[in-house]
Amino acid sequence: MLTELKREAYEANMALAQHGLINLTFGNASAIDRRKGIFAIKPSGVAYAALAPSDMVLVDLAGKKVEGDLKPSSDSPTHRRLYLGFKKIGGVVHTHSSHATAFAQAGLAIPIFGTTHADYFYGDVPVTRKLTSLEIEGSYEWETGAVIIERFLADDLDPLDYPGVLVNRHAPFTWGTTVAKAVEAAVAVECIAHMAIMSLELAPRLKPIEPELLDKHFGRKHGPGAYYGQDKA
Repeated sequence: MLTELKREAYEANMALAQHGLINLTFGNASAIDRRKGIFAIKPSGVAYAALAPSDMVLVDLAGKKVEGDLKPSSDSPTHRRLYLGFKKIGGVVHTHSSHATAFAQAGLAIPIFGTTHADYFYGDVPVTRKLTSLEIEGSYEWETGAVIIERFLADDLDPLDYPGVLVNRHAPFTWGTTVAKAVEAAVAVECIAHMAIMSLELAPRLKPIEPELLDKHFGRKHGPGAYYGQDKA
């Protein structure tokens, strides 16, 4: 099972590069085995072209490396904090994709203008507050995860209705019930960030999507009334 977990994490990391979401070594993906309380994550600072499934590092939810010759990603504590805080997620992705990161650096949520956005998020892509000096100087990566959890608790946001966030001054994190879904969310966040920027260039005073259109598009893909796609066997 843990070999399969490593494979899933490896394929997710490769997919980030294939989708053009990665520059240099900026980014990582992880997948968790909830029954064992262990997640597989990309090793720190290793070029994507040099990665193999066996290079994925296994870490438990106490933060202990349980398998692997390489150091886990420096963002591992953030992933761990998200797994502890969001019990329904099975994978986490972090990128520095350009358009989404532009919103994060500006400290701005990505406003929901259209149906592409509504297919994935039930509202704006949220942005966290800035980390304090003490948080930055202390357990920085853990505090990055903590500020994400804080943001979701503050507005009672369901992480499955909002499968991603922008960390202020930093970049996006996304997640899903599987790591493949977390990758899909990362692709979507970059796409809708790019479209939001272009929409604002065309119409600087553009208003958010109409509530009934948001409900329709989000509801047809998510929840008990969803009808998008094929019926499961």
